[in-house]
Amino acid sequence: MSDPLTEVVRLMQPRAVFANLISGKGDWAVRYAEYGQPSFCIMLEGSCLLAVDGHEPVTLSAGDFVLLPSTPPFTISSFGPAPAIHIDPKLVPGGNGERRHGDMDGEPDMRSLGGAFLFDGADPGLLISLLPRVVHVQGSGRLAQLVRLVGEEYEAQLPGNEYMLSRLVGMLLIEAMRWTTAGSAPPGLLRGLGDERLAPALKQLHARVDHAWTVGQLAGVAALSRSAFFDRFTRTVGATPMAYLLSWRMEIAKGLLRHEGLAVAEVAERVGYGSTSTFSTAFSRHVGQSPSRWAHAA
Repeated sequence: MSDPLTEVVRLMQPRAVFANLISGKGDWAVRYAEYGQPSFCIMLEGSCLLAVDGHEPVTLSAGDFVLLPSTPPFTISSFGPAPAIHIDPKLVPGGNGERRHGDMDGEPDMRSLGGAFLFDGADPGLLISLLPRVVHVQGSGRLAQLVRLVGEEYEAQLPGNEYMLSRLVGMLLIEAMRWTTAGSAPPGLLRGLGDERLAPALKQLHARVDHAWTVGQLAGVAALSRSAFFDRFTRTVGATPMAYLLSWRMEIAKGLLRHEGLAVAEVAERVGYGSTSTFSTAFSRHVGQSPSRWAHAA
């Protein structure tokens, strides 16, 4: 059976682009302007304070992973007061070694590695819609192991380094998405996968996206009455079952048109439409362009 989370990650095709290694000692603070795209921070050593606009400050410790799906303005700092250095992440190039803050001499109190996610397969809005504004994963043994591997790989600079780092951070992304199924996710797929009744229905829906699903059939998979399933699904996922199915079909269709170069008729069949014209109408309504025009633009 197809795993919905795997399908989402496969559709997005994430890859990591690294910024500079950041270290700090003594009292220091860095204020980052809004970036607007998904970014991450991996804590390699020590601890520091993260204050994202609109959220309570949180302490980051070695082994933690932070994901900011839309990256609003934020400040990262020591625990003592210090004037902030202002940085615009859109203007400052990454990958230029270590950026030291505070005292320049001696071993740093903390070291972290940050960067951004780019998506070759889907718009980053898909990820933003699935996650809370701040994802802070801590206390996870599996995550700590991945963080350690990232640090070792970054330091070693061996052949294949770029590929290895991107794949490791992709695994961190999946861990962060798993973490949010515990209840911190906004209404959407991840929250639905954390619901023991809805999860089987979502897995069946993703596994057979071309099937002519009805609310009654999905309710049967969830072992709920039709009305109870409809209400629970809509409240938890943030859309009615059929609206969610339509949205997911359109995401798959966009991926097929963008990367596979399939004819519109074949794409229509793959996502459960018996008529090319019906699919084209639904796609145009949902995306704002006809399938052929969208494929050409993509």
